[in-house]
Amino acid sequence: MKKVLLVLILLITIVALAFQFKPIKETVNYVSKSVVPQTSLIYKDSLTISSRVKIPKGYKRIEYKKGSFQEYLRNYSLKPFGSKIINYDESEYYWQKGHIGILDIPVPKNGLQQCADALIRIRSEYLWETNRKSEIGFNFTSGHYCSWNKYAQGYRPNIIGNKVTFNKSASANTSKENFYKYLNLIYMYSGTLSLSQELETINSVKNLEIGDMLIKGGSPGHIVMLGDVVINDKGEKLFLLFQGNTPAQSVHLVKNLEDSSISPWYNLRMNAVIPVSNYTFYDSKFARFN
Repeated sequence: MKKVLLVLILLITIVALAFQFKPIKETVNYVSKSVVPQTSLIYKDSLTISSRVKIPKGYKRIEYKKGSFQEYLRNYSLKPFGSKIINYDESEYYWQKGHIGILDIPVPKNGLQQCADALIRIRSEYLWETNRKSEIGFNFTSGHYCSWNKYAQGYRPNIIGNKVTFNKSASANTSKENFYKYLNLIYMYSGTLSLSQELETINSVKNLEIGDMLIKGGSPGHIVMLGDVVINDKGEKLFLLFQGNTPAQSVHLVKNLEDSSISPWYNLRMNAVIPVSNYTFYDSKFARFN
């Protein structure tokens, strides 16, 4: 009888120990998976958009012609990793967790260079630097076209409500300093609403290129620009996005807060809800500078 009891006690002890150790193993596996971070796609020491972000496995960068707007953006200079988003008044933006890079572009203290304005500036500076100054021009929200050429010749707008006329009221001036005065004028009277109405619409993700924009026109609206693109053997694309913001602040390369496995790359879709940093796009469209 004693032997039987001894055997039963031993069996109960073994079974109890088996159940005790099984959950511990499962818990350790679960915890280890949760604490191991995703492989980083960031090169912290690099100072351009393309060199800051690694190519995801199975993808390759699409090649663009040297001197193109696409190549210009892909190689846009970044400030050192960890640089903060700074508002136009030199204060720090309240949220610093949504970006992986700051584009090396000044933020004017006048507060005018907001989300659409920042992209207008980048496009205009590209045209200026590539001797395509005659192509610089944008519509006001009223629909009236304002070109750099006319501004440089001394023409200024006379704005009364939605009525705009242009009169020669200043001396001709083609300087870089005057160019930025022209941009300040554009910032005041253009924005996401005017851009959404004048830009070419892109109706397929397959046709998206660097320099295209995701835009929601309005007051307020928002706009972000595609800063790089990669493609896999199936023809599927991933994109990097950067944005200015309101209040006027540092232009920054954003994280993908919805999918950390590919962040900062985005898998964009047509007619989709697209959260980008601290803004969510609904009923938006993709557009391209002419």
